[in-house]
Amino acid sequence: MSVLTRDEAQTRAQLLDVHHYAVDLDLTTGDETFGSTTQIRFTARAAADTFVELKPDALHTAALDGTPLDVEALDGNRLPLTLTEGEHTLSITATMRYSHTGEGMHRFTDPTDGEAYVYTQLFMEDVQRVFAAFDQPDLKSVFDVSVTAPEGWTVLSNGITEQQADGRWTAATTPLISTYLVCVAAGPWHSVRTEHAGLPFGIHCRRSLAPHLDADADEILDITKACFDRYHEKFAEPYPFDSYDQAFVPEFNAGAMENPGLVTFRDEFVFRSAVTETERMHRAMVIAHEMAHMWFGDLVTLRWWDDIWLNESFAEYMGFQTVNEACSELFADTWIDFGVTRKAWGYEADQRPSTHPVAPAADAVPDTASALLNFDGISYAKGASALRQLVAWMGEDDFLAGINIHFKRHRFGNATLADFVDNLAAATDRDVHGWAEQWLRTTGVDTLTPRLAGEGKRWQLTVDRAGSRPHRLSVGIHDRDAAGDLVLRERVWADVPQEAPLDLEGPRPALVVLNDGDLTYTKMRFDEASAESVLRGLSRVPDPLTRAVVWNALRDMVRDGELSGADYLAVALAHLPEETELAVVQGVLGFARTQIADRYVSEADRPAALATLTEITRALLRRTEDGEAPGLRLTAVRACIDSATTPDKIASWLEEGTVHGGPELDPELRWRILARLAVLGATDEAAIAAELERDPSATGQEGAARCRAALPTAEAKAAAWSAMFDSDELSNYLFTATADGFWKPEQAELTRDYVARFYPAAIAMAERRGPALAEAAGRRAFPAFAIDADSLALGERHLADDTMIPALRRQLVDQLDDLRRALRVRG
Repeated sequence: MSVLTRDEAQTRAQLLDVHHYAVDLDLTTGDETFGSTTQIRFTARAAADTFVELKPDALHTAALDGTPLDVEALDGNRLPLTLTEGEHTLSITATMRYSHTGEGMHRFTDPTDGEAYVYTQLFMEDVQRVFAAFDQPDLKSVFDVSVTAPEGWTVLSNGITEQQADGRWTAATTPLISTYLVCVAAGPWHSVRTEHAGLPFGIHCRRSLAPHLDADADEILDITKACFDRYHEKFAEPYPFDSYDQAFVPEFNAGAMENPGLVTFRDEFVFRSAVTETERMHRAMVIAHEMAHMWFGDLVTLRWWDDIWLNESFAEYMGFQTVNEACSELFADTWIDFGVTRKAWGYEADQRPSTHPVAPAADAVPDTASALLNFDGISYAKGASALRQLVAWMGEDDFLAGINIHFKRHRFGNATLADFVDNLAAATDRDVHGWAEQWLRTTGVDTLTPRLAGEGKRWQLTVDRAGSRPHRLSVGIHDRDAAGDLVLRERVWADVPQEAPLDLEGPRPALVVLNDGDLTYTKMRFDEASAESVLRGLSRVPDPLTRAVVWNALRDMVRDGELSGADYLAVALAHLPEETELAVVQGVLGFARTQIADRYVSEADRPAALATLTEITRALLRRTEDGEAPGLRLTAVRACIDSATTPDKIASWLEEGTVHGGPELDPELRWRILARLAVLGATDEAAIAAELERDPSATGQEGAARCRAALPTAEAKAAAWSAMFDSDELSNYLFTATADGFWKPEQAELTRDYVARFYPAAIAMAERRGPALAEAAGRRAFPAFAIDADSLALGERHLADDTMIPALRRQLVDQLDDLRRALRVRG
């Protein structure tokens, strides 16, 4: 299959105007394939040769202006076309194959009730798996979609759908949209419908999840409506589509996809077990993120994939900001969670060899395969952080004015970074072009360190910068009161680089926190007195966002080898049991468990690290016995299970069906305990099978796969390995679950021989199964716990294999860099 190059796309965009697609899909032809008929009306501006893309199971007919084309001319995914100048109609009929990897038309059979569901994910190049298209984002068109579906199914699409007398469904004609944004979701959906602002709104899920969706329907719809109204306060351009549906679909590869009028979400967002407040907030943020795309991405679309950050950074920023504004009664400051979770993702990505500018140069994204690699912590989290810094620098009013200019100038069209910056510049006297060059065209993370001078009643603050970007930030200045608590004296603004030190009144403070409001993107260090205050009194810092900034600084210091994992754990033991901000507790425990205990401390020191984590979780459990903080207690229970080094306590919870003092075990906690017992060798196949009989859902199937792969026997590891790499039967989710169970630090000797086998197996599997499974193999099936120089050298040798597809190579480059960092930290 050929990937589309930027040059080819530019040539075709200069040649064609695409007016209309009529797409007819037949979903009644069986479980493996479906019928696809496409008619495209377009104009050629000159006589030329070009091509249309499709990836059929079988191409039956193709005709240009009624003249049959040779179907044998299909070369991979390209059917050549010889055009004369003027109007043309292209008609194609084909049989297409359902996917089980979350690409194209994904088909899923629910193990709970046997019902089947299909939905499309057409991003980047996958529209070609469903219907023929001139597949690039700047050849927008209008679409008429018709679907023949089995009896009892409902068909959803980008526009309002109607069922016809012959059993076919037709969707309303779309406005101009890009090919990758077309969407169909069909099956016996359970739906909750309402109306808002004169438009039909709906939420949809599998029938087996109906009780769980119904339990949260009011919250989901209230958040949707609140965000919708808030965007209409921000944006002068009204919502541009005829309805707003949100479908929670199975085995979805991403968090969600911004198909106009029909957003698809992974159906884990339909919570079937207890969740924390931060998990509910994250769902709200994703709802707001995808809705922001209706304007930025759908109404105005990138011209080529080098500008994907224009879609994702904007939606990421708007998602957190809009939930913060519109849903403040439900959720506390969303920017705390952004700082703890999303921003850390950006910092990690930006310090790897695979880093790239937020807005890469045109020649850095020469084709769609390279573009796919940029959906990462830089395009999302770093880009959103840059936009937050831009708002702090130029002011929100001017920022929104520039955005509205952008929407007005490019509605239903395509735009570039240059267009975006020009439109922002039109709304301010600030040098936005210079800012964009410094922030969006550079890589890496700056590091800021405070330097204090002076005594008595005045002191001076100098901010030393390792890096090149300008920063506008808030500095938190804290004193210690008579009780030993840290209290905020004042916050002052600083611009870095400084023209002169800040000259401030009062005695030297006990604690100086740079970037106190987390408004810029930088690593932060402490002066000597502040470092001592942090170690002694972190839990006594009054503001939760400030504490999150401090915890992030400690995290960066561990990763940079400036603070030992043991010292970080000591700080966590001293202060985390008193922490009130749930996002901070989850972030600290997650980093301590998955990075420090599993990777950054030596094998000899790992038991002590896990013991410290267990002590922290026990303290949190004691603190939450009164039931006042259920989210904090649930977080502690999860961490206690994951850190268990002996099976007795968690086995007793599983047997009794409850944690002592609560909560009762729901399916998520039962599978979590069973997975840890499998790692510890304290369960067996019979127990896994019994649990699967108790919970035969799709989530139960994944839990069983994870537990079976985690069993510490040669037979279990061989079976899991074969399922992942010797067979192509596992769906994307079952592959990931199996990979999650396979590699465990406790089982290093048992899996040692598989380390060398991983690379050839993953390379071959990725070639067979494509980018989605390649990404899963590199991210989840990598031998991350084989932390030694030989494993690093082995991986580096395999990077020389030029048969490796880009999606896998990118993951392995990142994984090997993480391995290199772990070795440095250990050293």
